[in-house]
Amino acid sequence: MRGVEVVHWNPRRRVGAGLFGRRGIPQPVRVNNFGDLLGPVVVGRLAPDMTGTAGEARLISVGSILQFARDGDVVWGAGINGKLPESALTARHLDVRAVRGPLTAAILRRRGIPVPEVYGDPGLLAPGLLGITRQVPSIAVTSVPNLNEYRDWRGTPGLVNPRLPYRRVIETIACSAHVVASSLHAIIIAEVLGVPVSPVKPRHEAIFKYEDYYEGTGRRVPTMATSFDGAMGVVAPPLAWSGDALREAFPTDLWAVEREADPVDG
Repeated sequence: MRGVEVVHWNPRRRVGAGLFGRRGIPQPVRVNNFGDLLGPVVVGRLAPDMTGTAGEARLISVGSILQFARDGDVVWGAGINGKLPESALTARHLDVRAVRGPLTAAILRRRGIPVPEVYGDPGLLAPGLLGITRQVPSIAVTSVPNLNEYRDWRGTPGLVNPRLPYRRVIETIACSAHVVASSLHAIIIAEVLGVPVSPVKPRHEAIFKYEDYYEGTGRRVPTMATSFDGAMGVVAPPLAWSGDALREAFPTDLWAVEREADPVDG
């Protein structure tokens, strides 16, 4: 991102379709989970439009991706992945400006890494930065599963594939009267847009990141249903959170100002 690497999770996976699908040769394609693509989106809209850079800086922002951190990385809003052991975090010297929530902060502090009291997932800033606001609902219910549960949710009303383009997913949520989701970033987007959301307990994810997110916004994780049908009667408490501190903590200093040449005296 203009000279700064924005670390995010988007690996390639093998699928049967593709250019050589007729021959049965699986092809690697990007996962493109919409929530994991929000880091570069948010950073790209907050980063100063400057030609100078801070060299080989790396910024870790959205997602449970701190296991990818290296010594010297800057952290702004990222979190720990609860599915992995704490030993997966190998970095010992990080420049932390904000983290997703206090559970992530506690783990980093136990390792001697200073963490400020600034919490929040930067995905909360995405709709505003993209100019997307809540619309008069045209969709009764939208269902957004965690990436790894999409097949399990087939047949669910209003099903949205989390691998669709991020803007399309966000705009669909903005037009919805109700969202049911096990996708954490679908929950986050719905909450910041003011759309009632019913969280479903994920089958393939640790509850840690959900607890971390909710506590980072001053709440306890709400009751989470175990199915779509059970979720419809449970709505998470509304979000009452200001993004000011998170935005103020954005590391604009990574984008160094290129000094203009002094004018020549005539």
